[in-house]
Amino acid sequence: MFKFSCADSSFPVLERSAALRLVNLLGFNHVDIGLFARSSHFSPGELQASPRGYTAQVLNDLNAANLQVSDLFVQFGVDPSQCSANDPDPGVRNMTHDAFSHALDFCLALGCDHITGLPGVVHSAASLDRDLELGVEEASRRVTECARAGIRYAIEPHVDSICAEVGSTHAFLNAVEGLTLTLDYGHFVAAGATSANVHSLLPSASHIHVRGGAIGKLQTSLEENAIDFTGMLMELQRTRYSGFLALEYVWLDWKGCNRTDNVSETILLRRALESTMRGLDEASREVQSSAKMQYSPGEQPKVNQNLSACNWRLPMARAFGQKITVLKG
Repeated sequence: MFKFSCADSSFPVLERSAALRLVNLLGFNHVDIGLFARSSHFSPGELQASPRGYTAQVLNDLNAANLQVSDLFVQFGVDPSQCSANDPDPGVRNMTHDAFSHALDFCLALGCDHITGLPGVVHSAASLDRDLELGVEEASRRVTECARAGIRYAIEPHVDSICAEVGSTHAFLNAVEGLTLTLDYGHFVAAGATSANVHSLLPSASHIHVRGGAIGKLQTSLEENAIDFTGMLMELQRTRYSGFLALEYVWLDWKGCNRTDNVSETILLRRALESTMRGLDEASREVQSSAKMQYSPGEQPKVNQNLSACNWRLPMARAFGQKITVLKG
């Protein structure tokens, strides 16, 4: 079974301590913290104004809710275009450098070993090449700074960013040694990419955001979901992924992300993922057991090829309602 976490930003209308208690009540031991300028729970400005006092308050709230931190997601502007990692203004970049240093210290104090940031956006005042150059430069700086502290740094590719497509994300990863991804299929699928194409990014993922999504819909209910989470789980199982699956339904007036019942959808999606994971484990054990029976001592295993054939009905909303079937020859 993979590890699960839940984002505090799923419940912004609650005060921080109540949101954290709700995360625990929903059955999670880990929380993804959003250190966002727009956040009602965790403020970069308050952290910078009083690092020690603010950190102590947050630790008290986390301990009271019996939660550990799985990821610190930083965004220093109210939206991704404000105070972006690749802002063409050197003064703004210096401000974000200082904010990131405080965030790194905060992450360490919380006992967290993973930070997520955004790659940068396209600026009308700069060329795309310059935007990419500054984005790579800042991501490289953050990777190095985090590595010195024993923390892994990841970017989350997103709509309207310099990593809005699967291809541009691969190119960005190739340009920054040591960079990983916090991968949210919804940002790609909403723009028309296939889940099969997004699967190619999984080897670079150190953290994964999960929520329903579909073409033209960044966030949907489980019933409307068109993301192939079954295929994602199969690939993660194959590559022995060791990070978290973070339930990350958000609630804000942006691209229709305030139209889901986040409590119910978080519960339903986790149950569906867990059910599918148990099915995959069962199928894997049956394949291994059958393989062992098909060869004599000293011979190479002769695995019945039909054993690898599993029947899936997609999208995931239908697949999760169907048992995994291993076809035997």
